[in-house]
Amino acid sequence: MTEAKASSASLTWAQVCKECGQGHGGQENHLYEYQDEVDDELVCHICLQPLLRPMDTPCGHTYCFQCLSSFLREQDFCPVDRQRLQLHQCRASSLLVRNLLDKLTVLCPYHSECQQHMQRCELQPHLHNRCPAFRRMREEAERRKRPSWNELKGGRSEGEPGSDSKPGPTLSRTATPRGGAEPGLVNPAFEESEDEAPLRCSLVAEANVVEIFREDPEEELGVRIVGGKDTPLGNIVIQEILRDSLAARDGKLAPGDHILEVNDVSVACVPHRRAIAVLRRPCSVVRLTVMQEKGFSARNPRPEHHSPPTAPNTTVTATAAAAPPHGPAPSASTVIQVTLVKRERTEPLGIKLIRKSEEPGVFILDLLAGGVAAKDGKLRNSDKVLAINGHDLRHGTPESAAQIIQASEVRVNFVVMRQADLPEEGGMSGEGQGRGARRAPELQYFRRRSIYVKEPPGGFSSQEKTVSLKKEPRLSLGITIAGGRDGRSRVPVYITSVQPVGCLHRDGTIRTGDVLLSINGVDLTQLTYSEAVSVLKAQAAQSSVVLRVVQTLTEGEEEDEGKAGSKEELETLDNPREDDINWAPLWTRWLGLPSHMHWCRDIVLQKTNNESWGFSIVGGYEESHGQQPFFIKTIVPGTPAHFDGRLKCGDEIVAVNGATTVGMNNSSLIPLLKLQKNKVTLTVVSWPGSLV
Repeated sequence: MTEAKASSASLTWAQVCKECGQGHGGQENHLYEYQDEVDDELVCHICLQPLLRPMDTPCGHTYCFQCLSSFLREQDFCPVDRQRLQLHQCRASSLLVRNLLDKLTVLCPYHSECQQHMQRCELQPHLHNRCPAFRRMREEAERRKRPSWNELKGGRSEGEPGSDSKPGPTLSRTATPRGGAEPGLVNPAFEESEDEAPLRCSLVAEANVVEIFREDPEEELGVRIVGGKDTPLGNIVIQEILRDSLAARDGKLAPGDHILEVNDVSVACVPHRRAIAVLRRPCSVVRLTVMQEKGFSARNPRPEHHSPPTAPNTTVTATAAAAPPHGPAPSASTVIQVTLVKRERTEPLGIKLIRKSEEPGVFILDLLAGGVAAKDGKLRNSDKVLAINGHDLRHGTPESAAQIIQASEVRVNFVVMRQADLPEEGGMSGEGQGRGARRAPELQYFRRRSIYVKEPPGGFSSQEKTVSLKKEPRLSLGITIAGGRDGRSRVPVYITSVQPVGCLHRDGTIRTGDVLLSINGVDLTQLTYSEAVSVLKAQAAQSSVVLRVVQTLTEGEEEDEGKAGSKEELETLDNPREDDINWAPLWTRWLGLPSHMHWCRDIVLQKTNNESWGFSIVGGYEESHGQQPFFIKTIVPGTPAHFDGRLKCGDEIVAVNGATTVGMNNSSLIPLLKLQKNKVTLTVVSWPGSLV
């Protein structure tokens, strides 16, 4: 049995590992107390303990990932046979080996109070959901963090309003950042009226290390990235995690996380292109140091903990999104909190949960007759489950939701989003309206052509290019395209490749990533993909072709390529391989497009008077950078912006309640947002982040 470095009962909450329940360093392996003897074939040759995250070497040996990576930082050979070895040559062990290790029986580290034993893979859920000693330690730590009544009366906590510290790469694993405000960075999440200041502390954030294993070293993580030193955001930020991707299955990353390091390479202060090149490097293990927002630390207990005893089922309702005032309402919705009370812990709620192909998250398929949920009557079919008992499920799975429900006590708190009962465009009804018409998958991403004229961010620009060709009618232009206004991101049609056999390749003016403007005078900027294909085919059949495109430019790209260790690594970002059929421009390529090519959408947020909107912004007028657009930098968990789910990091705010933000600085935009006590309409332009 493995001996813990210190008795778990004598450790504080800060010292305890939240995965294994023992006390060990952040860079050390987890510690387990095994009940039975473990086969030698499942033991690491370095630490002589059962393997954790096993890695196979080309020479046929297996080690813990942490042990091997630490060893290879000092040496360059296999510890057993001393053959030359580097970490990128190793591969994660087979699924069979990992399953055998997960099934090893371990004891709860708090066996003086909890005599449970379980499979190793079940220890973490046991600690967080069933172990009374671990739960008591967590509750005591939370109780100690709550300020006294004198502190509550004493005003705001230090550094609360108006600051959003920029995380640095040297933060410890559980550090909470503090510091002065960045120039041009404001945070409506902190802004509040003095007479109605909510009882809360400042934002809580942690720097954590996340390791993601992949059997194919070139497999995409399935993460969209925005930001970089050359953009107003400054940091590298996760915009979105694709459903069913490697990162989604791992479950440790979330939209809004700031990436500080990738495999010990700092990306905290590098241009966007360089960070993407580092993130796309092939490797079996991706080790990310990320700054993760944990939301506000509440000073007062949540209302549901003080429910009147005469009302066993309490429902608190708050609208978080309403119909946009301009144009059709594609995603009018309401966020509702529902508390279900079971007669006993094991009683089922009677809820069938599913996932949908067109939208991430967990949805209610059906409420079983006679079940707790059906009797309560407040949940409905097609409700989207945003959270259960505080666990964020916006990108979750029905399986994870079911585990949370099964592990809960008698009270189960749901936060769900419900589509408003409004007729949709063209006479179609919404889901669950009884007419059998399925809601169009893209309605929630509805956008319209932007009418707001503005300049691109500093350092980004565009130039038009025109090519006039005389050609044989049968000769192809030799380009492939993607995009179109019918796609999820509503981006204009762009060129994904220029084929060597076509006439445009010989001319050399047209490049991959150029956005199509027109062909022979026919506008292409507002067309869907299929419409653009039809127009291009028809016009290319003529003997004379005039093609207009726009190319976006970023200052300092050539200088950055000269500083980079691998020029070829950066060149592949703009020149895809022949077998790369899913190539798309980087996020920064869209920032330079002229504003008449932007499409925007309205997002309506609603809140109570003592809530924050829940997002921070960068941009506005600065003496050093001039006029910069306003970008969303952070979305705070547990706030209206978070639960609404449509606002993303990297979105550009072009108008507030219909008033353009062009020409505004921080001191003019923040009061405008503060004046909106209960409802605000944000008009945003959103570009898809770079996929890694």
